[in-house]
Amino acid sequence: MVLLLTACTSTRITHSWSAGDKPIQKFNKILVLGLNNEADVRIRENMEKHLVGDLRDMGITAVSAVQEYGPKAFDKLDEEAALSKLKNSGFDAVITIVLLDKSKERRYVPGHVMYTPYAVYHYRFWGYYRTMYARVYTPGYYTYDTRYFWESNLYHLGTGDLLYSAQSESFEPSSTESLAHKYGKMIVQDMVKKGVLMKDDAVAAK
Repeated sequence: MVLLLTACTSTRITHSWSAGDKPIQKFNKILVLGLNNEADVRIRENMEKHLVGDLRDMGITAVSAVQEYGPKAFDKLDEEAALSKLKNSGFDAVITIVLLDKSKERRYVPGHVMYTPYAVYHYRFWGYYRTMYARVYTPGYYTYDTRYFWESNLYHLGTGDLLYSAQSESFEPSSTESLAHKYGKMIVQDMVKKGVLMKDDAVAAK
């Protein structure tokens, strides 16, 4: 059961890429920008907030796009106006968090899932009968699990280059806070591992 519950609340990177020919970057200020539909505004806010917090824990200055500009700051801007707006605010990089897809999956849950060792019930008629009766006659049911598919990209605003990209999935998170917390840490750790971002050891050690 513990293994089953762990699997049902997992968040993992399925693919990630980095521009290996680029040196490790030390940015002055990074914007964390979420993109998803109107029904998931709270998810966007949490995803931005937690990724910002994880970057700051490493000594990297980061700001949530919702907090800085509101939810629709770039809707009516062209590329030149949007980039000018970012650079005027002191940003030299952007990390996007895009919800690519959100789906429901139907899953059957057996009515009786407790495992009883073979020797415990097999040699006693009544023990065997009661154990097998519960397995046969306890009704199961169907439930629906939610699976999220994400993509995050890191762009250098000075050069316009894509420095890092990762796709991931989150299966049946217990809450949007839990989902955002796990996702932020996972993405930051992967960027450091791939040599995309540099950790400020003095700040991170505090």
